[in-house]
Amino acid sequence: MSQNKNSGAAANKWGRETARSIASKIGATMISKASNECNHNGCKAVIKCAKVATDSVGVTYKMLERLDYIIGAFQSENGTFELFQLSSSYFENDMRATASLGSASGKVGIVRKTTFESKGQNMGLITL
Repeated sequence: MSQNKNSGAAANKWGRETARSIASKIGATMISKASNECNHNGCKAVIKCAKVATDSVGVTYKMLERLDYIIGAFQSENGTFELFQLSSSYFENDMRATASLGSASGKVGIVRKTTFESKGQNMGLITL
């Protein structure tokens, strides 16, 4: 399903709030109020969250350059989140361009959950 301005803003708000809750559960320190970037285990990372029906997460090309890894948080039917850590190099190698025609067009790479599962490190399940 495509997003419009309002649904995109709501998704952005949910993602930021959810990432901050996850960060506190895994001992990460958020770096900025403007993004989901964090320090985790001495490394630069970003926490990207996906609701139940979403099977991919996106990172801007610019942000990807500064990250050691991406933490993908994929929500399950029961509301828990399965967390995966994927190196920025694996993310970059497997990403595809977003289909967005809006502000993200040409700026964001998308990676599916299956890549996190096959090439990333499972960090376990958490409940918020």
